[in-house]
Amino acid sequence: MRRIAFHFDVISPYAWLAFDRLPQALAGLSVVVDYQPLLFAGLLARWGQKGPAEIAPKRAWTYRQVAWLAHAQGTRLQLPQPHPFNPLALQRLALACAPAGGTPGRHVVEQLFRHVWCRDGADPNAPAALGALTAALPLQRDPTGAEVKDELRARTDAAADAGLFGVPTLVLAPEATAGAGATAPRAFFGQDALPMLRAALDHDPWFDGPAWDTAGRQPDGVQRRS
Repeated sequence: MRRIAFHFDVISPYAWLAFDRLPQALAGLSVVVDYQPLLFAGLLARWGQKGPAEIAPKRAWTYRQVAWLAHAQGTRLQLPQPHPFNPLALQRLALACAPAGGTPGRHVVEQLFRHVWCRDGADPNAPAALGALTAALPLQRDPTGAEVKDELRARTDAAADAGLFGVPTLVLAPEATAGAGATAPRAFFGQDALPMLRAALDHDPWFDGPAWDTAGRQPDGVQRRS
């Protein structure tokens, strides 16, 4: 059985689109998915990047594209107001629904995503709505406690240390086969990488050759001056 880590932050509409589409992408396969909350802002800070909504022309395109993608794949999506918003409370809630070192179940993660993307543009951090969501979740730990706060920070740092730069990122764990060593983990970034992930799970011959490693080892090109 293969294992996938689905790294997410509910602030990302692409993460919601990928989450909703994932069952179809994995249909017919024996796969375990571990849902890994982290902070997208922490990844951006590590790599010195701005989020899509922080660049005016890209912001307009991003919202148009996700509206189209939601329409095309039949996923409900209504941009919350405001966006971007601070997802910290929601990401801590995700972790608080799992024991220390564990991961929240799909149903919990779906509730969090729907709270953001399926409430007709409501503010995800509105106190009444956030309180109702908290009451409905199967909390195992205090989402405002130091343990959960430190763990979310540590998971974000670990993801960045592993080379993750955005959400959603789906990391396919190594597979050991008889008479052969385990392959390295492979990270697939973005909602549009789901077909590529499926091909890897289906043992597309492309993944057995040098193409993956060769493409990722291209030398640096022209560097912009800061």
